Amino acid sequence: MPYRSPTAEIRFVLKHVAGFDAVAGTGRFAEATPETVEAILSEAARLADEVIAPLQRVGDTDPARLEDGIVRTPKGFGDASAAIGAGGWLGVAAPGEFGGMALPQTIATAVNDMFSGACLSLALNPLMTQGQIEALEAHASDEIKATYLPKLIAGEWSGTMNLTEPQAGSDVGALKTKAEPKGDGTYAITGQKIYITWGDNDFSGNICHLVLARLPDGPEGTKGISLFMVPKFLPDADGNPGERNALRVVSLEHKLGLHGSPTAVMAYEGATGWLVGEAHAGMAAMFTMMNNARVGVGVQGIGVAEAATQAALAYAQERRQGRAGGTGTIIEHADVRRMLAEMRADTFAARSIGYMNSVAIDMATATGEAKWKARAAFLTPITKAFGTETGIAVAGLGVQVHGGMGFIEETGAAQFLRDVRVTAIYEGTNGIQAMDLVGRKLMDGGEAAFRLLDEIEAGAEAAKAAGLADLAAPVWNAAESLREATEALVEMEPQARMAGAVAYLTAFARVLGGHAHLAAARSGDEGRARLAAFYIARLLPQHAALLAQVAAGGETVMALRAEDFAA
Repeated sequence: MPYRSPTAEIRFVLKHVAGFDAVAGTGRFAEATPETVEAILSEAARLADEVIAPLQRVGDTDPARLEDGIVRTPKGFGDASAAIGAGGWLGVAAPGEFGGMALPQTIATAVNDMFSGACLSLALNPLMTQGQIEALEAHASDEIKATYLPKLIAGEWSGTMNLTEPQAGSDVGALKTKAEPKGDGTYAITGQKIYITWGDNDFSGNICHLVLARLPDGPEGTKGISLFMVPKFLPDADGNPGERNALRVVSLEHKLGLHGSPTAVMAYEGATGWLVGEAHAGMAAMFTMMNNARVGVGVQGIGVAEAATQAALAYAQERRQGRAGGTGTIIEHADVRRMLAEMRADTFAARSIGYMNSVAIDMATATGEAKWKARAAFLTPITKAFGTETGIAVAGLGVQVHGGMGFIEETGAAQFLRDVRVTAIYEGTNGIQAMDLVGRKLMDGGEAAFRLLDEIEAGAEAAKAAGLADLAAPVWNAAESLREATEALVEMEPQARMAGAVAYLTAFARVLGGHAHLAAARSGDEGRARLAAFYIARLLPQHAALLAQVAAGGETVMALRAEDFAA
C-alpha cells in the first residue's frame, strides 16, 4: 500500500493532545488560523503522497554516487526538491522578511513528519537547510542574512552542518579544522569533516556549509570554536554563485540505509569562509541549529514509524494464512494484533510528545516566558530519543509482521528499518540525549520535570471525573512514581545519574505517552479509548522496571572491569 500522510491523526494530536490552540491564540502566531493550518496540512500531504513518496524505493535502488567529483543523486530527487522549494515548504517557520511564512514551528514539524514518512532520504535535504536558516537568523550578520536567507528559504540553495571530524566524534572540542584570518574580513578554512549529510548534490544552485573551526587564538576545547559560512560557490557582487571555492567531496559513505542521501567526507583546503556570530562562540550558534534539529530527528523517527505501521497493517489485512481453504487474514491472529497495536500506540505516543515539544518552542517564542523555554528544553532530548527509538522498534515490528517477506527487500519493510537506524545516532546519540536530560535539564532541581508531572496528574484527575477512572488511575500512579524517582535522581552523584539516564528518559517518555493516550480517550472517540487501554495496560507498566534501574544507581555498572566483558 502506498504511503498516505496522516493528516487526520496530526489534526487530532494538535487539537486534543499538544494544545496547539494556545499557540494560535498568541499575537505572534495569530495568522495560524484553523483554515490556514488545514490548507497547509492538505497541500503538504498532497506533495508528500504524490511527489515524494514514489521516490522511497528509487533512493534505495539508485543510490547517490560520486562521479568525477560530482555527486549524482537518484532520479527524481532534483524535481522533488524543486517542488519543495517552489511550494515554500523550506520557509514554513522562517522569517517573513526573507520570504518565509513565519508560521509556528509546530506546523513545520507536521510538514516534516509527513515528508519523513514519505521518503526520509530526500526529506533530510530540506531539514538540514531549515536548521541552517534558524542558525543564520539567530546569529549571522545582516549582510550574511541578506545574501543567504532568501535563497535558502526559496530552496534555490541548500545548507549543511559540519561538526564531526575523523578524530573527534561526539567530542566536538577535539576538532582540528583551522580558520586563518585573510585580512579582508574573510577566513581561510582548512580541515576535513565527516558524516556531512547532503554534503553536495547536482540540483542546488549552491551548497552552503556551516563549518566549525578554530581561530589561531582560540583556546582548546569547545570554548575556542567558531562558526563559519563556507559556500561551494562564492557569491558575486549580486549575490549569485560565482567562483568555485576551495572545498571538495572526498568520498561518499557506504551506509546501512538512507542510500539516496549522500553522506560526504568534506575537505576544506584554504576555502574562503565568513564568521557567523562572535569569535569563539561557534558552539552557541551551532546549538541553535542542533536543538531544533534534535526535535526534527525525533520527528524523522515518527514519520518512518508511521510509514512502517501503514505498510504492516496493509500486509496483515491482505495476507491469508491458516488451514487449507481458510479465508482468514493474519490480522485475526492475536500476536499480529499485538504487534500492530504496539506500532500504532507507540507511534501516537511519540508523535504526541514531539508535537507537545514543538508547541512549547512556539510558546517560548511567542511569550518569552521562562517556563515555556524550560519545558521545550526538557522535552527536546525525550523527543529525539523516544521518537527515534520508536521508529526503530516499530520498523522492526513491521518486518516481523511481514514474516519472511519482511526480510525480502521488495516489500520495503526492511528499508524502513535500515533507513531509520541512524536517527538514534546522529544529532547526538540517544545516550547523550539521556545524559543531557539528567544533567543539564535537571540543574533546576527538577522544576521543569515536576511541572510536567503536575500537568499529567491534573489530566488524570480530569479523565477520572469524565468517567475514565480505570484508565486514569494507572497514569496518575505512574506520574507519582516518576516524581519520586526524579526527587531521588537530583540528589544522586553525577556518575549514578548517568548510569540510569537512558532508563529515566524512557520511563519519562512512557508516562508522557500514557498522558497523551488518556487525553485521546477523553475526546470521546471509542477507537482511541481502546488504543489507550492497550497502551496503559501493556506498555505503560514498563516504566516501573525502568525506574528500578534508575534507583539502582551506578554501582553495578561501574563495578564491572574491562576483562568482565571478554568472552
